[in-house]
Formats: sequence, structure tokens, C-alpha cells
Amino acid sequence: LFPQVLLLACAEDLECVPGFQQKVFYIEEPFEFREDQPILNLKFDDCKGNNKLNYEVSNPDFKVEHDGVLVALKNISEAGRPFFVHARSEHAEDMAEVLIAGANEKHGALKEIFKTEGSLGIPRQKRAILATPILIPENQRPPFPRAVGKVIRSEGTEGAKFRLSGKGVDQDPKGIFRINEISGDVSVTRALDREAIANYELEVEVTDTSGKTIDGPVRLDISVIDQNDNRPMFKEGPYVGHVMEGSPTGTTVMRMTAFDADDSSTDNALLRYNILKQTPTKPSPNMFYIDPEKGDIVTVVSPVLLDRETMETPKYELVIEAKDMGGLDVGLTGTATATILIDDKNDHPPEFTKKEFQATVKEGVTGVIVNLTVGDRDDPATGAWRAVYTIINGNPGQSFEIHTNPQTNEGMLSVVKPLDYEISAFHTLLIKVENEDPLIPDIAYGPSSTATVQITVEDVNEGPVFHPNPMTVTKQENIPIGSVVFTVNATDPDTLQHQTIRYSVYKDPAGWLEINPTNGTIGTTAVLDRESPYVQNNIYTALFLAIDSGNPPATGTGTLHITLEDVNDNVPSLYPTLAKVCDDAKDLRVVVLGASDKDLHPNTDPFKFELSKQSSPEKMWRVTKLNNTHAQVILLQNLKKANYNIPISVTDSGKPPLTNNTELKLQVCSCKKSKMDCSATDALHISMTLILLSLFSLFCKSFP
Repeated sequence: LFPQVLLLACAEDLECVPGFQQKVFYIEEPFEFREDQPILNLKFDDCKGNNKLNYEVSNPDFKVEHDGVLVALKNISEAGRPFFVHARSEHAEDMAEVLIAGANEKHGALKEIFKTEGSLGIPRQKRAILATPILIPENQRPPFPRAVGKVIRSEGTEGAKFRLSGKGVDQDPKGIFRINEISGDVSVTRALDREAIANYELEVEVTDTSGKTIDGPVRLDISVIDQNDNRPMFKEGPYVGHVMEGSPTGTTVMRMTAFDADDSSTDNALLRYNILKQTPTKPSPNMFYIDPEKGDIVTVVSPVLLDRETMETPKYELVIEAKDMGGLDVGLTGTATATILIDDKNDHPPEFTKKEFQATVKEGVTGVIVNLTVGDRDDPATGAWRAVYTIINGNPGQSFEIHTNPQTNEGMLSVVKPLDYEISAFHTLLIKVENEDPLIPDIAYGPSSTATVQITVEDVNEGPVFHPNPMTVTKQENIPIGSVVFTVNATDPDTLQHQTIRYSVYKDPAGWLEINPTNGTIGTTAVLDRESPYVQNNIYTALFLAIDSGNPPATGTGTLHITLEDVNDNVPSLYPTLAKVCDDAKDLRVVVLGASDKDLHPNTDPFKFELSKQSSPEKMWRVTKLNNTHAQVILLQNLKKANYNIPISVTDSGKPPLTNNTELKLQVCSCKKSKMDCSATDALHISMTLILLSLFSLFCKSFP
């Protein structure tokens, strides 16, 4: 009745083991499978009567009847890849794999199972151990251990034992598999997870009573059969797609891709996509379609309905479902939300809210004078909404500028150069508005994209203006008090008001000046001194006010810079005025003198240094010129410890020259061990003048 069936792996139990009585069924593929033709009897037993037993098949072209018979649902010429049958009752569930191949493939598989091993690094020889591959469904339920296969030895040896080793036995993860030493039954001790480990490569050998290997090792392959125990997952979110409004029907928006950790070669990971929900549902509840196999989301409405400006909201949310098992009802599902944004294109030009705007501004004032409002139906977050304003007429002097308010999109019209009422009391501007982005080809700017602005300039009482400003004049210092320095000139910009102007001093730091309030003549009230701390770089600065007769009066400020020419009115000064020398000094060059003058050249150096006349019989010192500004005092002999005053005169080069007579105090000190002691000199103040007077007195007494 049935095509030949070959059992590749099974458990030989003496007692009932719940589940399929064999895990893999091998079917020779006929020329075709006919509809409702019995193909195979899948034996399942839960050991308790198979109450409420149901079967599920991963291949939608097959089904399993209640009695376990596998049949085709339609005529099939090619069955395709292997598939799985899942059985579930009140007390047990299990899965079996159905392999479909031609006769040649079947016989090749048999040869593979029974061939001798030659890939384990040992010489080829005929084996007495037969270790056929074992297939185990993942996620089996207790009880454990559960028999899953059997190793057979063709030659019997008394006391021989089977020994199993490898990953899953004595290597991590340890203890998953065990073998009956005597019978060769292989069992699993707990449920397996194919997504953790899909295949185990173990070795079986036979040992004698002493533990010595007498046969093997032989490779034992254990494969974990996938169960549909992983839901599809969307891992790459958030999922956001964009589509331009007015896009043609069938425009691809985005792709949704889910991941299923089950075996990708089975229907357990064969995914199908579906849209469960669309929010909002207007203007159509089916705005989009998803390709069930690829996951591509495309538009399905006409371009007219895909109009962002008429939509309730430009954002749509789709709940996308991914289902494995090829989308069958038995498949597991996973969901994710796709957000689709309808992007704006510039299909609406900006339009002024009115054709004419009014503005009033006072003359002399700058800043924003009016905000021009526009309307635009495009997306405010895009260049299709943002406005760009241009003054196209009425601004020859570039007195006006217009900028866009980024928050309100209004045009802020500003005065950037102060307006003059006396020149023009009215201005008319023509302004156009456009978008940052160009309009789409079939849309153009219309008359509503231009507007007129009427600007009225209000007259303001402006302060008088000095001409020129600042004002400059050059005067010699020390001119007589009451001398005229300068006459200022200020005019009133308000030519139509015929106002009078009065003048006053605003800032005069040194208090040297006064101004005639009527005619603006500036005179001196004190001597102008170029050397004053109020003079910077030979320039004295004063400020004056011009006040008109308006109500209230307006004021203008003028600045006067007076450049002062130098006069030789300062005697030179000498430095230093104190020098010290040792009484036994060998170097009699006492000190280098310098001279300075507050005046300017040529009223300063070269300076002339001289000693006042020495009246003593012996000259004690002399002054020698070093350069234009310095001279050196030299002792002509060592002096006793005392204080001496040396009279020195210094004369500048001015015309006429000025001379300063001063005294250099010279302290002659005792010096021992590089230390200078001048403490006793204060008691021995001897000036040349006193010595001369004493000598003169004695001389007079000697000659009555």
C-alpha cells in the first residue's frame, strides 16, 4: 500500500515511550503525489490512548489524517525540501522529519551509514561497531533520560563495554548523553535546544574489562531536529519610512524584515508578512500593502488621495505581523509598528494675508517697523513652507531690509538707515515672497505673492549739528587770558521750524575755556599749559553743546581738539641729587648726572653742565660732559669723611635758554671690608660755603 519506508534512527524500547515511534521517515519520491493518496503511516503513541491527538504539517501541500496517514492535498510533481510533522495530544507531543528523495539518493544514504570510518586519523579497517546517525527533536518533555538510539557491535566479546565521549558527554556541556555499557542504548538526559547547539559529534568505542580500547573509536553524529519554538522578531526598529505626497500607486515606502531563530531550511523560519492595523483609517483604510514574502510596504491608493494637506495627519502607523510556518495558522507570530510619514512637496505658494500693509516710523530711528504676514499650506518643518522676502521696488537708498522670522514665517521689515522727514515724509515699497524650495513644475507664484507697504515718516525735533565735528585748532601754550581760540558753527536739521541755537560748555576738564552763547566764539579763561596732565599727546579736548529752541529743546554735541605748541617755560631738572664715595677710593669718578626737561625739542637738550665758581685755593672736583643729556662729576683728590654740597648749574637749549642752579650732595664715607659706613658724616656737614666764610672771618681778624 505504501512506498518503501526506511528508518534511519529509532529507539528500541522494551516499554512504551511517548511520541513518534520513529523520528525520521525516508520516502522514495514517485513521479508525482496524487491528491488524497495515502503516502505514509506516521506512528505516534502517547502511551495513554492518544486522546485529542492532532497533527500539524510544515508543508502546506500535505496533511496527516487522524489515524496517522500522511496524504497529499493536491497533485504534486515535486515535493521539494524535507518537512516536519508535529503531533500533540493531552499527554504528549513530538515531532518527526519526513525526508523525500529518489531511489539513488536513498541507496547512497545507506552506503554512507554502513561504510567504514576513515576520517578519524586511524587506519581504514572493517568496523565491528555500527553507529548510525541519531536525530532528536528539541524541547522534548520529561520523563528523562529518554532513549534516542542504539549502537550495535557485530562481534561479541565477553566483558566488553561501550564507552561514549565528546562534547555533551565528558566535555562541556557535560552529561547530556549517556550510553548503556552493555546494550549500547543511547539516551538523552534533558531537553535540547537546537538554537544553542544544532549538532553533536561524539565518539563510541568498545573497551575490555581493564578499560583498554579493543574497537573504535567510531563517530556518532547526533542532530537536533528543529521545532517551531521561536517567534519571529523585528530587531531593527524603530521602523520609519517616508513617501512623498502625490506619489504614484505602487511606490515602495520601506521594507520590514523579521528574524526567526529556527532552522532557516525549514518552514519553522519561513516568514510571511501582513498588515494587521492602519492608524488613521482615512482617507482609506487600505492606504498601504505589504509584500507577504519580501516585507516591502508600497502605496495602493491613487496620488490624489496621497495629499498631505487634505489628510487628517501626515503620519500613519501600521501594525505589521510576521508569521512563520509560511503563514499557516499554526505559525508563531511577532509584530512591530511601522511609522510612515507623508513628506511635503512645494505645491502651495506662500500668499500675503493682505495686499497692502501700513507702517509709521519716526525720523532718525532704526529697527523693525512692521511684520508682514503670509499663509502657506505646506509643511512648516520644510523649505516648502519657509518664506523668503525680497524688496523689489522703492528702496534705492537701501534704507530698508526685510528678514524672515523663523518661528512665525513673518517678514520683519526694518529701517537700517535713519530716515529724514525733511527729505521724504513717505515711502512706498513693493515686496515679494517666495519659498526656500522651488515650486513643483505645474505650480507658479501668483499676484498674492506680492504686497505693498506704505511707510509714513514722523517729524522729530532733531538736535543741532556741528560743522565740522570734531573741530581742530592749533594754539601756542601760555597765550594771554581772554584770547580767542575758535568759533564753532552748528545748524538745525529741522529747516522747516526756523529755530534759534544757543551754545554752552559741556566738558572743559582744566577749566580753561568759555563760549559765547550766541555766536559760538571760544576764548581762554586761564593759561593753556601744554605740560598739564589734562593734555594728552599735546592735544587738549573740550566738548560744547548747541541747544535749539524747540519744545522740548534738542541738543547737539561738538568736540574741539586744541593742539598746543610748546614754549620754553620749564627749567631742566638734575638727577640724582645724592652721591656717595669712599674716603680712600681709587676711582674718583663719583657720579653720572642726567638732565630732563618737560618742554619739547628744541627747548630741551643738548644741556650745558657747569660747576659754580670754586673759591677754595685748591679745586676739589670738576664736571665733564658725556653727551647731550649726561655729565660726570670727578673728584680731583681724596676727601675726608664728611658731607659736601657741590653747586651745579644745568642750562637747556631754548631761546632764550633757561638755567637751573642746584646742589649735588656728596657723602664721603669710610669703607672697610667692602662695607660703606656713612653714619658719622651727618655730624660733619661741611659745605664749601661755610668753609669759605670761616676762612674769610679768620683772615679779617688777622688784619684789623
